[in-house]
Amino acid sequence: MQSPMFWFAELFKLALLGGIAYGCGLLVRHRGVRVNYTRKVNFFALYLVPMLVDRFFPAVNSSGASAVRAVFFMAFMGFFLKPVRERLAPAGTMFLSYDRPEDRPYTMFWLTTQLLAGYAVLIPMQILFRKLGFAELIFIPILVHGFGDGLAEPVGVRFGKHKYSCRSLFNPRRYTRSLEGSSCVLVAGLVAVVLFHASFTPAQFIAALLVVPLGMTLAEAFSPHTWDTPYMFLVGTGSVLGIMKFLH
Repeated sequence: MQSPMFWFAELFKLALLGGIAYGCGLLVRHRGVRVNYTRKVNFFALYLVPMLVDRFFPAVNSSGASAVRAVFFMAFMGFFLKPVRERLAPAGTMFLSYDRPEDRPYTMFWLTTQLLAGYAVLIPMQILFRKLGFAELIFIPILVHGFGDGLAEPVGVRFGKHKYSCRSLFNPRRYTRSLEGSSCVLVAGLVAVVLFHASFTPAQFIAALLVVPLGMTLAEAFSPHTWDTPYMFLVGTGSVLGIMKFLH
């Protein structure tokens, strides 16, 4: 039996995520903001908001709690199913902020699978980091993904001159990225590691500066289109874990 605080925290997460998606959808519909940008805002929120809420409302870590969170997450994604969003105007507006034209007709498939894979990496790592005593370092890969990958697309669209292609899942089409966009991940990685320098020993800090930014940049560069999240989280959390475990 979960506590009232647990239910409040989970509902608060959904309200925040729904509000962000709805606000972004309004910007797409009425202000002509590109979905490429609002989608990145949503993805950053989908991973950062639950972590931040759990910091203020200590999360219950049990199999039952994880099952409830999974149900809440699938319910949130259920708002984007075609029969739902065609009947509920708010759901349709929220979906606008995710639905990049170039991703159709795979938008929902790529969206849900990437999110599930991202959480499949992040949640166990969050629990492990907490158990090992450096829970705050889980925010390094989240920040690199949110700001670095979030800026990669708009920077690439505006300033990208050195293009390269990437594959996509179950689709022969090739998509383009740019070195200028990918460099945002590298810069964000350096900044994120510096922000958490107090959590490292000198040797760990130097290793993190050398490994985490470059590793996550390469993960973003070589991952399939729309599926960079789990790759970046896997490399980012794995790098931090290895550094904390084997360097002192």
